[in-house]
Amino acid sequence: METLRLLALQYDMVWEDKEKNKKTVERILADAPKADVILLPEMFDTGFTMNPGQVAETAEGKTLDWAKGIAEKYDAIVLGSWPVRAENNFFNRLYGVWPNGDYDFYDKRYLFSYGGEDKVYDRGGRQVIFEYKGWRIQPFICYDLRFPVWLRNTQSADLYLIPANWPDTRISHWSTLLRARAIENQVYLAGVNRIGSAPNGLRYNGGSAVISYTGETMTEIFEEEKVLYAELHRSDLQAFRKKFPFLADRDGFEYK
Repeated sequence: METLRLLALQYDMVWEDKEKNKKTVERILADAPKADVILLPEMFDTGFTMNPGQVAETAEGKTLDWAKGIAEKYDAIVLGSWPVRAENNFFNRLYGVWPNGDYDFYDKRYLFSYGGEDKVYDRGGRQVIFEYKGWRIQPFICYDLRFPVWLRNTQSADLYLIPANWPDTRISHWSTLLRARAIENQVYLAGVNRIGSAPNGLRYNGGSAVISYTGETMTEIFEEEKVLYAELHRSDLQAFRKKFPFLADRDGFEYK
């Protein structure tokens, strides 16, 4: 598929209220443009909670069923993370759900120790590629963005997707790192953040953006509830990589 249509949803969250947050997503999508990919923020239906014992679901719980319904309704791959309980552990788990009901998942690798995430969640160790309509889509989650070795494009990804809950006090880091990761890995990159405030006193001002493989900002929004929409072109990406084959000069390494 030459052109991939991408939607990312930036909105405020009701703390640990799954039903209200899902209704918000449904309301926004009802008026959104048609797309192939729908990206939701990190912990999209609870906020960045450190109470997984109260809100986590099983690996195949109600939220996954809901995501399957959204993917089928909009004929798009849907991506978002939520707290999951698996084998007596808790994970900040991102699911990719295809329109036919198939799915795969990625567990957040780098847990935000400054906020205590590492005390209540277990970290993942598996990188994932979601293949959809001929595009290779690689997901990461929020704090992962700070670790360029983990995000190194070793799997021929075309598009990075990064849902987040990134507070406004460090939003300049977010904006800078999104562009750096897109440039150094020669990928399209979409990062979606939330807006509003959380009970822990943190405030979020969005800064959701779609960045091209050149580091150009295709679309970016702050403060308001809004949908980001972008059309990504495979031939442009491939032509740029052919003209500037920087990825061929990268070092090999073993990640431990």
